[in-house]
Amino acid sequence: MLFEIKDLEVQPIDFEESFAPGLIDLGQELRQRTPLNSRGRADLVEEHHGKNLIIKDIRVKGRLATSLELNCARCLEPTVQDVEREFDLLYRPLGADAGRDELSVTDAEAEISYYQGQGVALEDVLREQVLLAAPVKVICRDRCKGLCPQCGKNLNEGACSCAIEKEEPRWAALKEIRGKLAH
Repeated sequence: MLFEIKDLEVQPIDFEESFAPGLIDLGQELRQRTPLNSRGRADLVEEHHGKNLIIKDIRVKGRLATSLELNCARCLEPTVQDVEREFDLLYRPLGADAGRDELSVTDAEAEISYYQGQGVALEDVLREQVLLAAPVKVICRDRCKGLCPQCGKNLNEGACSCAIEKEEPRWAALKEIRGKLAH
């Protein structure tokens, strides 16, 4: 769905869309498990910059919900994470702010994104919001034991047959210095 300026000049556009898993590319780290449901409204916001310049921004406000599958940061097993997010975004035409002197950016200006062409695609808005809502690291459970650093076996499934190092190798340099001082 594309929110075009010419349509928004007539009236705001209400949307309620559902995207099946795989329709929106979320990258290799995230897998969408359930439909991505979204609803909201897009409307036109006209900003007056000086006497003759009117910038037509697109405001997209809504809500999304889906379920994602990510790999556990410790054991790499798939873990399901529900994602729900409300958003209120402002898109300005690319280049509208060009030529302005360098100024400090206000909090409101930091929230502005840019669009090219005649409008903004809902799929792009949702992709960005899902990626922002997804956790950077997820752990499958509180007591996840992770992988053996030697052989890579999932320690949640049982102990591995690797020999347990009694001495931490990072202390070897200090042990060597102590040995030299003792002689």
